Amino acid sequence: MIWFLSVKSKMSGKGRPHRVGHEAGFSLVELLVVLAIIALTTAVVAPRVLGYLGSARIDTAKVQVKNLESALELYFLDSGHYPTQEEGLAGLSARPADSVVWKGPYLKNAGDLKDPWGHLYQYQAPEGEVSFAVISLGRDGKKGGEGEDSDIP
Repeated sequence: MIWFLSVKSKMSGKGRPHRVGHEAGFSLVELLVVLAIIALTTAVVAPRVLGYLGSARIDTAKVQVKNLESALELYFLDSGHYPTQEEGLAGLSARPADSVVWKGPYLKNAGDLKDPWGHLYQYQAPEGEVSFAVISLGRDGKKGGEGEDSDIP
């Protein structure tokens, strides 16, 4: 009967034994195993997520370049010429000083328009038989490169 009372005193009100002393909570080994699993999962998933982010920036830059090209075509239809190299893309959002016919703005704040990496888009005015060009210099902001660093025409 004494044994029954001692066992009974360690039982909770619902008939389950209490955890006593150092047995409550998680052990250091259990926490290290969980942290190792989290670290392994992050190491596998992170490169894929960063790869998707890089390709999304490239796609965004391509779409923005096409939008700028469309705005330049509208400018040409209204004025009969493309903005000069000096006017640049800012000529799409503010009337150039020498422009007689201008029905803009064709874009809001075109002079401040930046690519997904924070660099201004480069505008090359038409010369002779060569048409205009709008380019993003990519992640590195320099001509040439590969992957995210490549130029986006």
